[in-house]
Amino acid sequence: MRRHVKAALAAAFITVALAGCGTPAGTDGDLSDDWRPMAQAQQFTPKAGECHVDPEASAYLATYAPVDCTKTHLVETFHVGTFTGALAARSTPPPVESAAMRATFADCDTRAKEFVGGEWRSARLSVQVAPTSPAGWAGGSRWYRCDIFELDEVDGANGDTDRAIHRASTLRNAVGSRSPLTYGCMNEDEWGRLLPAGCTTAHQYEFVGIWTAPDRSYEDAVRDEAAIHSACRTVVARYAKVPVDANLRYRTGTTYRFPSQELWARGDRGVRCYFWSGGGSVKRSIANGGPSVLPID
Repeated sequence: MRRHVKAALAAAFITVALAGCGTPAGTDGDLSDDWRPMAQAQQFTPKAGECHVDPEASAYLATYAPVDCTKTHLVETFHVGTFTGALAARSTPPPVESAAMRATFADCDTRAKEFVGGEWRSARLSVQVAPTSPAGWAGGSRWYRCDIFELDEVDGANGDTDRAIHRASTLRNAVGSRSPLTYGCMNEDEWGRLLPAGCTTAHQYEFVGIWTAPDRSYEDAVRDEAAIHSACRTVVARYAKVPVDANLRYRTGTTYRFPSQELWARGDRGVRCYFWSGGGSVKRSIANGGPSVLPID
């Protein structure tokens, strides 16, 4: 009899214990569907309109510290694009100074002209593509920045360097507004560098436009001086409104400045062409001057 009572009590205890493990009110007993889904990982992406104190052409999250463009900075991002097709399928971002980046640089080139309001090469400006970092690429990012920056008035303007210098304002419409950055009349110093001069003061040189060189090695391109001078004479003729004929070489001298070797490697083929007076000084611009300004000599 006692054994039966103990057995009954044990059965009652088990029943209560099992009841304590039952489904609480308001739940369905399935824990697997009660977790909130984890938020999808968001990749870091820069924005157009930001300026940066780090001028490097590779964009790392660790150095991402945008500043207002009215504050001192080195480069300005005017567009953020996306790699597609074969470039996007790569396992690593394409090197900045590689043939794989030519089309991307061309995109930034076109957009830079829109941003500054004209041909950016007609001013002390340079453009670069800054792709996402290798770590960002491995994480799925496929963006690239189009950056623009100001060059030094002497070395940068003469193609000797492609380093950004500090500024504290946007470059938007810098060419369209004819800012002091744009090239005009110039004189040569004792080291052969072209320096700005007023067009109504005595000068020997004037910037006339850009000639796009063939896509070949930098060494081969700079070696072909006769072809470059011939092309620049045509640019002078268009600027001054004189005929492109056999007499053109007797109307004008020329000089030119190549892109820096770094910029050439990035894909720039724009050669800056200048009118040269041949030694004597002039005190006016030759723009639209016609044969009276550039007579046959």
